[in-house]
Amino acid sequence: MKEVYLISSELPMEEKFGLQSQIRRCAVSIPSNIAEGAGRNNKNEFYQFLGIVFGSTYELQTQLQLLIDLSFISEIKIAPLKELLAEIQKMIYSLKASLKL
Repeated sequence: MKEVYLISSELPMEEKFGLQSQIRRCAVSIPSNIAEGAGRNNKNEFYQFLGIVFGSTYELQTQLQLLIDLSFISEIKIAPLKELLAEIQKMIYSLKASLKL
């Protein structure tokens, strides 16, 4: 999620190894775990990885809200990311449901 990297680059320098690092690792883990799960060629393992991904989306959602709450970045800048994240959550939920059948 390139957008997360761009937004997090606006954080104060003292957050470089704190919140910025955590947010970036979380954002990268979402597509990485989808790819790893899909590469397992096993529906049950893929389903399990999607569960991890789903959790990571909520973790990132919390971290983005924290940026707003701490007045690091305005809600106006974060809103598009939160909307994108909500869409990703819906897609992951649908994909998980399709694998469950």
